[in-house]
Amino acid sequence: MRKLDYGTDAPGVIRNLFAIGGLALLGGALLPWPLAGVNARGTVVSVGVTCCLGGALMILYAERGKFRQRDRMLAMIEWTGAENVLDVGTGRGLLALGAAKKLTTGTAVGIDVWSPKDLTGNTADAFLANAEAEGVAERVEVRHADARSMPFPDASFDVVLSNVCLHNIPDAGGRADACHEIARVLKGGGVALVSDFLRTGDYARSFSAAGLVVTQAGPHVLDVFPPLRIVRAEKPAR
Repeated sequence: MRKLDYGTDAPGVIRNLFAIGGLALLGGALLPWPLAGVNARGTVVSVGVTCCLGGALMILYAERGKFRQRDRMLAMIEWTGAENVLDVGTGRGLLALGAAKKLTTGTAVGIDVWSPKDLTGNTADAFLANAEAEGVAERVEVRHADARSMPFPDASFDVVLSNVCLHNIPDAGGRADACHEIARVLKGGGVALVSDFLRTGDYARSFSAAGLVVTQAGPHVLDVFPPLRIVRAEKPAR
C-alpha cells in the first residue's frame, strides 16, 4: 500500500531559519559582555530563539497545521458530490485530494508549475501517488499549468481552491492576473477560497474588480503558522 506524503512546505526557509538561529545562539554563548550599554548577548540569543521557534512552527504546520487549514477550507463548501473542483498550486495534492473525497460524480483538477523551493518532492508523480494512497485516483486529474494563464474554458469549475500559493507569484500584476483567471474559470454561483499569509487584501480587491462577492475569514493563528486568512469569493449566478 502506498504511503501518503504531502511534503514539507518552504524547505529552504526552514533550513535558513535554523541556520541563522543556530549561529545566533552560538554567537550569544560566545559574547561575554554588553556592547554600548546594550546587552548584546541577550539580543543575539533572542534572535536565535525566535528563528529556531519559527522553523519549528513551520515544521509543525507541515505535519499538522496544513491539514487543519485544508479541513477548514473544505468545510466552507456545501458539497453535493457533483462539483468540478480546481486546486491552484496543488503541489502534492493536499486540497485537490481532500476535495475529491467529497465527490461522487465530480472531478478535482490540480494545477502547478512544480517549484521545488515551495515544497519537498513537488512533482505531478507525487500528486498521483498520493491520489492512489487516498483511494481517489479515478476522481482526480493533474496538469502542468500557470495560475496566470489557465488552459480551461470560461466557467469550468464550481469550486476553486488555493492554499499558500499566489504569494509566490513575484509581481503584483501577475497575482492580479491569477485572481482574474480564477474568476474567469469559476461558474456562476461557484465559490473560490484562497488561503494565504500575504497579499490577501490584494486578492480580495482583484476578485471584487472581477465582479465576485468577497468576504474574508481569519487570520487563523492558533493552529497554523504563519497566520492564514481565507478570501472567499462567490461568482453571482446568471
